[in-house]
Amino acid sequence: MDMRPIGVFDSGLGGLTAVASLRRILPEEDLIYFGDTARVPYGGRSKETILKYARQDVRFLRSFDLKAILIACGTVTTTSLPTLQSENDLPLVGVVEPTCRRAAMVTRSKRVGIIATQASIRSGAYEAVLRRLDPEIQVLGQPCPLFVPLVENGRIHPGDVVIETVAREYLTPLLQAGIDTLILGCTHYPLLTEILRAICGPGVELVSAGEESAFELKRLLKAQDLRAREDRKGTASFYVSERGEDFERIASVFLGEDLSHAARRIDIDQY
Repeated sequence: MDMRPIGVFDSGLGGLTAVASLRRILPEEDLIYFGDTARVPYGGRSKETILKYARQDVRFLRSFDLKAILIACGTVTTTSLPTLQSENDLPLVGVVEPTCRRAAMVTRSKRVGIIATQASIRSGAYEAVLRRLDPEIQVLGQPCPLFVPLVENGRIHPGDVVIETVAREYLTPLLQAGIDTLILGCTHYPLLTEILRAICGPGVELVSAGEESAFELKRLLKAQDLRAREDRKGTASFYVSERGEDFERIASVFLGEDLSHAARRIDIDQY
């Protein structure tokens, strides 16, 4: 049993979808979330810059006494996870491996689509894991650079012509290629589930990176005897690097609940 909190970070507020999954799957755990809202999105930046930012994010979270960190960012996971794991002496869980395991299990046609940031698609990480799991799987990747800024600006509702037009343009080549499984390779994307499902239709299974990584973290904590007491309700604290005054409104959408307090703003360049 271990009562220390779990750290979670993302390039912005999209990782709050992973927080929502954690609060459902591990309700007894305390969570500390950091969203790097001053530098969102990470997806169009160089691998070196992403690693620099990720190291700062981890150093900030490690200023707390944590037992594990969930990297709720597909871009950081695909570009920097092995380096971060080698540099830290506590468990770090990313979103790629558990998400790919789920996709490999549910696909019937062996055609799996991936939507993610440019950096994640460029890394080839999802493709490599899927092909290791099942060499017969055909992987089709689609970078979606407009999704993160649109989601961060609240353009997530069915009927919004802008997000629906962009989503249809991104998804059409994947659907024409005959995918039956779609990996949402960025934790911002579950906020678009209703729109994506309407475009894809009932024949395409959507796999959420945030939800699958939360299940993976639960398995890891259990295996290492790091679970908190199950007879308690965990708390959550939130930190951002900019725009703290907007956090309560936006995060309420991501978490699906009203928040009673805003996030605390920190200077990430100090880490």
